[in-house]
Amino acid sequence: MFELSEEHEALRAAVRELATDKIAPRAADIDRTAEFPWDVHDALVKADFHALHVPEQYGGAGGDALASVLVIEEVARACATSSLIPAVNKLGSMPLLLGASEGVKQKYLAPLARGEAMFSYALSEPEAGSDAGGGMRTRAVRDGDTYVLNGVKRWITNAGVSKLYTVMAVTDPDKGPNGITAFVVEDGDPGFTYGAPEHKLGIKGSPTRELYFDNTVIPADRIIGAEGEGFKIALRTLDHTRVTIAAQALGIAQGALDYAIGYVKERRQFGKAIADFQGIQFMLADMAMQLEGARQLTYAAAAKSERAMNGEKVADLTYISSACKCLASDVAMKVTTDAVQLLGGYGYVNDYPVERMMRDAKITQIYEGTNQIQRMVIARQLLKD
Repeated sequence: MFELSEEHEALRAAVRELATDKIAPRAADIDRTAEFPWDVHDALVKADFHALHVPEQYGGAGGDALASVLVIEEVARACATSSLIPAVNKLGSMPLLLGASEGVKQKYLAPLARGEAMFSYALSEPEAGSDAGGGMRTRAVRDGDTYVLNGVKRWITNAGVSKLYTVMAVTDPDKGPNGITAFVVEDGDPGFTYGAPEHKLGIKGSPTRELYFDNTVIPADRIIGAEGEGFKIALRTLDHTRVTIAAQALGIAQGALDYAIGYVKERRQFGKAIADFQGIQFMLADMAMQLEGARQLTYAAAAKSERAMNGEKVADLTYISSACKCLASDVAMKVTTDAVQLLGGYGYVNDYPVERMMRDAKITQIYEGTNQIQRMVIARQLLKD
């Protein structure tokens, strides 16, 4: 079993207390109104949980990958939408940590650490979802000391509330994925606008919008890495951030299991609590076993992610990050669906939280690579030698 250090256990307790007091009471209203929870954002910033991963030299807390997992898991246990604040901040800024110059890191990681700006990640496009490398159409053309961007990005989480964006664009269309470059785009750059918010099944308080670039001029020094390195940086980023999606899935599932356990202890039928029926007990046992298995794999993947960030060669990082994301999200969908079943008709109405948790869980099987893509990645890793 993966044992947490005393520091990690203390962190979990602190995040759980904040989530219980400040976030859980807001979760249903966030889902109902589909408004971004700025009050939750501010509470996370005050506690330094909004971007725990930012290194200390840029003003951050310097939390390791497992610490980020614990924060996201505990926040998602209360509210999946709110967990996307730390999760997407890590996703958007990870390319900088992996490939940016020191100047770019200093310029953009510091305001992220202070809570002055959130960071989103723009890879997907209308024709570039699972085939992000081959289908990308957004162009960036060098013009002296600037680049001019034109194109559309789709399915961008926290678009419109984030002030900073890591954007992948084609700089050399003749080189395929090796002609893709990463840039930082700022909210307010001329020619950079947003589409209307999507109306979604779940995570409703986190806006998902398109990004439009119409002759958007940005300074050339906003490049992340060198020209042509963008897609490699994007894939390396996902090796680390798929672990955070697994953490979100774990939290959603744990919240549903916790609620279901409390419910079946109280709900009485045929003269006794339904928790006394073996059929109910078997469902709970399966939910708990699957969840704990996914948790152990996710924590192990987080440890490997941290080793890789510290410069160690971790040959199976792609494999284990895909595996934990795929397993945890499948488990979240199963556990939340079973939680709805355990509540019966009450599970199907929004007076109770499990239907929201089931809706929120679904996206974890889709974003940062569908689970079909994850299975392809896993199989390729198994077969490549």
